[in-house]
Amino acid sequence: MKNVGPIDKAIRIILGLVLLSLLFIVKSNAKYFGLIGIIPLITGFIGYCPLYSIFGINTLKKKR
Repeated sequence: MKNVGPIDKAIRIILGLVLLSLLFIVKSNAKYFGLIGIIPLITGFIGYCPLYSIFGINTLKKKR
């Protein structure tokens, strides 16, 4: 069941790409912080966020 709306998806994908870009931009060990970008990227592409399910959040508009 999907629970991530289209605007939320776009934000997650952009945020994920920005965080992953840290792997190539930052020269210190802090660059591995960019691996966190995998999470919003995946949830953005599949349209499902497990944390949203836990807290009962749904940004997806229901079709009539």
